[in-house]
Amino acid sequence: MTEREITQETHRLLTAYDTQLREVAELIGATTVTRDGPLWRGTYGDRGFVTYRDLGALTGPDLDSLIARTITYYATQPEITTFEWKTRGHDLPADLPDRLTQYGLHAEDPETVMLGEASLLAAPMPLPAGVNLRRIDTQPDPMPDLIRAAAAQERAFGVPFSTADLARRLQARRDLMEIWVAEADGEIICTGRLELIPGTAFAGIWGGGTVPEWRGKGIYRALVAQRAQSALARGVRYLHSDSTEFSRPILQRSGLVPVTTTTPFIWTRRS
Repeated sequence: MTEREITQETHRLLTAYDTQLREVAELIGATTVTRDGPLWRGTYGDRGFVTYRDLGALTGPDLDSLIARTITYYATQPEITTFEWKTRGHDLPADLPDRLTQYGLHAEDPETVMLGEASLLAAPMPLPAGVNLRRIDTQPDPMPDLIRAAAAQERAFGVPFSTADLARRLQARRDLMEIWVAEADGEIICTGRLELIPGTAFAGIWGGGTVPEWRGKGIYRALVAQRAQSALARGVRYLHSDSTEFSRPILQRSGLVPVTTTTPFIWTRRS
């Protein structure tokens, strides 16, 4: 593709992202959903999630008021311990991150939003000897494998991962979510989810992480290919992913396009 064609494709995919993958599409499985102006606010058990498509002309004191109201909204729900305000690099106003910080939210590491044709990722990839892939969410009792998968994700990302949260999300999205793992010698060494977005041509690939001692052997890429094959079989055309610095180059080499960045801003209830 020429540079102009790449620019046009990036713009087309970013437009699809903004129109199909924000707001309602991000709140599937939420226990409650409310609106405040352009904001959509969801709750998932003890945590909240804030998103929007366009903040419009909100700036200055009006934007500050919206942020303050959102903090109050979650702070007055005793069961809520934290919420995420999801920002995107191409959104306006440009000073939103600074204002969120001023109100006590802290930024986590930015990730790159990757989009593209599922077919680009679906070619089967070789696995190291002794490694196999399987889907764990279809079992009559998936909990033992969910516990093992959560432990593997915790090792992969270096942060605690809630089995209860994964089980709740699976229960809420049973017909829309697939959970795949790679195993070696009975140990889960890589995990990843496929999440279909109803009413769109998209599915998301999430949670992909390989434990440290198995990295660099093509296991993550093979698990991506498996999920892409499954997505195509279910009529999905496009895949998207919020990618870390580790997964972004792998997906980009496979043909996905970086269209923007996303940075979570986190509010945590003080004890």
